[in-house]
Amino acid sequence: MGDHKDQPLRVGAAVRRRRRSLQLTLAVVAERSGLSVPFLSQIENDRARPSRTSLEKVADALRTTAVELLAAADPACSVDVVRAEPVESAAPRARSLVRGHHQMHASEFTGDQDAGREFQYRNDQLMYVADGAVEVEAEGRAYRLGRGDTLYLTGGVRHRWRATVSDTRVVVVAVSEHIEAVGDRTR
Repeated sequence: MGDHKDQPLRVGAAVRRRRRSLQLTLAVVAERSGLSVPFLSQIENDRARPSRTSLEKVADALRTTAVELLAAADPACSVDVVRAEPVESAAPRARSLVRGHHQMHASEFTGDQDAGREFQYRNDQLMYVADGAVEVEAEGRAYRLGRGDTLYLTGGVRHRWRATVSDTRVVVVAVSEHIEAVGDRTR
């Protein structure tokens, strides 16, 4: 009930993303696949579920496989529960808090992370310190954050961070990389 694994997949968005990434029109995909434009439109808008044969024809037209399209499919739900995972060791770990291909991505980082690793995301992100404390270096400045603090980073800002207290938990929420959320910014 509400768990992602119990929901059917919506392949339409994956088909649309692939078609657009190849800069193809529905008419071109229809010609290549032998399927009609209205049927392809219904697939992309999740108003029709293609048979295995039809999905393979669409995949061939998009120069991919049906397996790849299904792997990129979205869950057919607007609510998804990601259950907490048991913590088995004190080793640093990261886990995704949002499953599937969505407009938003969120991850939870626990423990000390690689302080030397530099990050730069295409779109904006927000860091929230759920427990512990971190130090973030961004644009030549150091920011110390404690429990409950947030840091907003505009897309394109290079940064690195490290936990300064054991058992630190940081939640990072960002606009997904595939979204064109930020136009060119002049610095």
